[in-house]
Amino acid sequence: MDVLQLDVSGRPQAWISAKEAAVIYASDGIAWTLGDPIVILRGGIQRRTGLQSRIELHAIVAVRGAIPSRAWRQEPALSNPKLFARDRRVCAYCGGNFDEDDLTREHIQPTSRGGRDSWMNCITACRGCNGRKGNRTPEEANMSLMYLPYVPSLHEDMILRGRRILADQMEFLLASVPRSSRLHDGSGR
Repeated sequence: MDVLQLDVSGRPQAWISAKEAAVIYASDGIAWTLGDPIVILRGGIQRRTGLQSRIELHAIVAVRGAIPSRAWRQEPALSNPKLFARDRRVCAYCGGNFDEDDLTREHIQPTSRGGRDSWMNCITACRGCNGRKGNRTPEEANMSLMYLPYVPSLHEDMILRGRRILADQMEFLLASVPRSSRLHDGSGR
């Protein structure tokens, strides 16, 4: 179970393991938390008090002293799993819903003709449609797009990474995702 790490201003920084989160808790590095505890770690018995030490890990933690994320100003890294999740595994040409193994990264403007490998030039296509379009533009192939590409925000990118996201984490992330995002139609996966 992963913990969503934020900087103190509330911007997502990373998905971290429960073990990594416990180290931050133990070193008094947590500025604030959100949600109910997801794991309670128990330690040894203290001699003086007779109490057992414990750390309650929350699903969302803001780390004290973390360098504020600048990723919100940058474009997230493009990968096929994130692209397919952004496009909900729907082919942009035929509208069919496919398993990830039957999908391809399709360049609207082919890279061999100067197109970039970027969020705004890439869409999800089934193997059949990608092959039919070939090295042409959609207009040249007489194939229209059923949806337009877009660059995911940092919050969308955290969802698109394909983690098992807890309800508290999803609620937090979706609160900052534009209402126009396709991720509001479901989990993004």
